[in-house]
Amino acid sequence: MNGERPHGRAKYVMEGCRCDVCRAANAEYQRHRSRQRAYGRPLSVDAEPVRQHLLALRNTGIGRRRAADLAGVSHSAVSHILYGQTGYPPAKRIRPETAAKILAIDPADIRRFTDKARVDITGSRRRLQALVASGRTQRELAVRLGITPANFWIFMHRQTGITVAKQRQISELYDELWNRPPADGSSARHARAYAKRHGWAPPLAWDDDTIDDPTAEPAGVEEVRRKPGGQSKLPPSDELRWLLGQQSLRSVAQRYGVRPDTIEQALRRSA
Repeated sequence: MNGERPHGRAKYVMEGCRCDVCRAANAEYQRHRSRQRAYGRPLSVDAEPVRQHLLALRNTGIGRRRAADLAGVSHSAVSHILYGQTGYPPAKRIRPETAAKILAIDPADIRRFTDKARVDITGSRRRLQALVASGRTQRELAVRLGITPANFWIFMHRQTGITVAKQRQISELYDELWNRPPADGSSARHARAYAKRHGWAPPLAWDDDTIDDPTAEPAGVEEVRRKPGGQSKLPPSDELRWLLGQQSLRSVAQRYGVRPDTIEQALRRSA
């Protein structure tokens, strides 16, 4: 992909292209609008319920690409609803047909999707990167996941998709290890150094609500003060709660040089 917008209605409007393909797409769009008006049907509907439905699907293992395929709509249409486009926010209004197709995907029927169904790898890779950044070696993680170190390297650097079963396994491993740093040693130091060289963010830089979002960025990485080797200096959760009983959240955050939502994230995870 060279980033050029494909020919169609969008290119007709945004770039003024008047080729046969773009003119035909615009004409069909205008005919559709005329038919909708004639039938008294809405030209667009609120996108928010559809966006929330897509987020619910993602929590059950159905990523945006898989959801688009199941609904029979384009990947870009789903991406536009969830994240917007370059320079534009997420869609506020969408076509009724698109909304109906996406809302027809029922999360209650998730069991019919086998563990072999493939979903986006982004969130799974970020979870493993965060574990490495906390000092877990890639060899240890590979063993825990039942894959070879060679395949783990491919997974971390080149693979684009992952099965629902493996995604669930990685999420469970992350939940188990994210706040349990390994004993300090040369292996842990090498793991943290490797993560730092590759720009991998630690667990506290990610929020559970955004770690699977391909467009999201780790929060407050520069602000988190670390011990040598990259470990966070936040105290244990019980000490954090005691401090919050004495001081405001903002004061505690300033004391440790982190964002307030980083502390909230740590407390949620330890609950």
